[in-house]
Amino acid sequence: MTIVLIIVAVVLVAAVAAFLLRGRGTTGGRGLQRRFGPEYDRTVARHDGDTKAAEHELSERVKAHGDLPERPLRPEAREAYTRRWTEVQERFIDSPGDAIAEADALLAQLAQDRGFPDGGSFQEQTDALSVHHAEQVDGYRRVHTAVRGQGSTEEMRQALMASRALFDALLGDAQDESGRTGRHDGPARTDRHQTKGSAA
Repeated sequence: MTIVLIIVAVVLVAAVAAFLLRGRGTTGGRGLQRRFGPEYDRTVARHDGDTKAAEHELSERVKAHGDLPERPLRPEAREAYTRRWTEVQERFIDSPGDAIAEADALLAQLAQDRGFPDGGSFQEQTDALSVHHAEQVDGYRRVHTAVRGQGSTEEMRQALMASRALFDALLGDAQDESGRTGRHDGPARTDRHQTKGSAA
C-alpha cells in the first residue's frame, strides 16, 4: 500500500511539473521571446536590461489582452480605411505634420474598431496591440511620438512608412465578404510598387 501511495505521489508531482513547464513555454523566457520578437527586446531595453522585469510586464500584457477577440470589419469599412490612408499619404507631400496627426488618429480608430482598447489610453491600446501584432506595433508608436515631437520631415516620413505595417496587419486580419479571415502571424505585406514621392 505504501509503495502504491509513493508511486501515485511521484506521478502527481511529475504531472504538476510538466504543466508548469508547459505554461512557462508560452508566458515566460523563450516563449515570450518567440511571441513578442522585437517587442521583447524593446521591453528589456526599456527596463535597462532587467530581463525579469521585462518578462513580468510582457506576461501581464498577455494575461490582460491575450484573449481579446478581434472584431471583423465590414467590406465597406475596409474600403473607407484604405481610401483614408491613401489620402494621408497624398497629404504628407504638402503638409507632413497634419498627415502624421491624421495617421495617428486613423490607427487609433482602426484598432478600436477591431476590438482593441480605444485610443483614449495610448499605452493600454499599444500594450494590447503588442500581444497580437508584436512585429508591427512599434511603427504606431513612432507616428504617435512624431505627432508630439518636432521631428524632421524625413523622420516623420520614416515613421509613417513604419506605421503602414500595423495598418496593413489590422486590415489583413479583418473578415472579408466571404466570411473568411485573413489573419496571419508573419510580417505585414509591404507595398513594393509605391509611386515616387509617396510617403508610404
